[in-house]
Amino acid sequence: MSDIYFSNFELQDDTEYFIYIGELKNYGLNIFLREALSRIYNRKFDFIAIVPDVFEQYNYPGLIVINPFAESYACRYGSKVSCRVSAAQFMACVSEDRRIKALIRQLLNRQDNLFLYMYESLPEMTLNTIPGVKILGPEPAVSNKLNSKIYQYTHLQEYLPVVDFRVCEGRETMLRTIRELFPQWRDGIFVSREYSAAGVNSIIAYSEKEAAAKFTQPDEKYLISRFIPHDYDPTVLAVTANEDDIYIAGVADQRIENGTRFTGSVFPSVLPKETTDQLREYAGKAGEWLAGQGYRGIYGCDFIVDKNNDIHFLEINARKQGTTLEFCCTLEQSLPPGCPNLPELEYYAVTEGILPLNTMEMEGNPKNLHWGTYNYKIHNTVYTESYIPQGVQEREAFQRIADKNLKKDFLILEHAGSDFIIAEGAFIARIVALGHERSSVDQGLRQGRKTIDLTINETPVKEQVQYA
Repeated sequence: MSDIYFSNFELQDDTEYFIYIGELKNYGLNIFLREALSRIYNRKFDFIAIVPDVFEQYNYPGLIVINPFAESYACRYGSKVSCRVSAAQFMACVSEDRRIKALIRQLLNRQDNLFLYMYESLPEMTLNTIPGVKILGPEPAVSNKLNSKIYQYTHLQEYLPVVDFRVCEGRETMLRTIRELFPQWRDGIFVSREYSAAGVNSIIAYSEKEAAAKFTQPDEKYLISRFIPHDYDPTVLAVTANEDDIYIAGVADQRIENGTRFTGSVFPSVLPKETTDQLREYAGKAGEWLAGQGYRGIYGCDFIVDKNNDIHFLEINARKQGTTLEFCCTLEQSLPPGCPNLPELEYYAVTEGILPLNTMEMEGNPKNLHWGTYNYKIHNTVYTESYIPQGVQEREAFQRIADKNLKKDFLILEHAGSDFIIAEGAFIARIVALGHERSSVDQGLRQGRKTIDLTINETPVKEQVQYA
């Protein structure tokens, strides 16, 4: 059982609660869901957020912070450490924690049912086996099956323009297949483990040697596909309630570094309308397929667009994805009052299998909102010497831009704080830039990165010597 690093939640009378389990960067989604549940049930709702993010300070109510690795990292470095934990490891840790189970029992003594809300539904989450606890999202077993890249590619060829690919059972088969295909796939070969996200567990290989160095597990399944040179990596966010009821939130352009590493997105897409219309149509077909597989809820579809403006399917994210909160803020400012937002649409998709009658998709970009995000990931362990104040949240920033109270703005969110060690692979902060044109967004993202850079000491961090 991991120590609770931080807790500040207080239960209020005459209030029903749901529990969010996931990273702090998605905290804002719960506010939209809280408001939706209050409207649907005509009573007061609130939430408790269980997160793994180890920070110096927190400007968020209703938190429980648990990180199974924080103590061991602190012992290694002799200081507080912000470290990443995988979603599966975090879900397993929370599911096994007796204090979380005691909290759930306490809540169920106050209310008939308890919703669990997550960024991604994973099989490692087992708290829903407690009577009265329900996952407000896709079924974990269904999500896990559908997030397999191999399953997607082998089943979606008749629905979407899937890139030429091969499925390889084991490392030796993968390496041999790469060796055979390189004379034909001269632009490179995309190699991925069966499950991979944000560029983790995948590379673009230009030699058999590169693939051999990256992937060492002998018995895993691998997906390899022809790499297509391109300039655009659009992503579509959507909700599926059934095969005839698909909601498209919008199209954004992903920022992909080093071929596979996702670092953020920008909206609106710079692609022409005929291309974004086709992307929306393909995402709708993906939603129909997901619904036919038993999936209900928010999902994302990633594509590439080559120099001939041809679209190629890359993957479905059978979960919420990095643009979800930003699209919630965009839709709130762009749609008429009373229209359901994404968490409410997901609620109806999961509980009713249908979207509400007052559902409305966004036409164009009526408030001329432009935004971009950047996830500042640390690739070598560093030390922070200063902090960035935690101020206005995203939702308020979007409203200020939409109301034209400001021409442009940028926020630095979830900065770990000062006098912290940021372990390799962790995020030090997240940037959101807004404006009424792409140049303002680009400017804000650059300025945000420079501001974060000033908090980092690049001197190599040494581990403490451990004595037996």
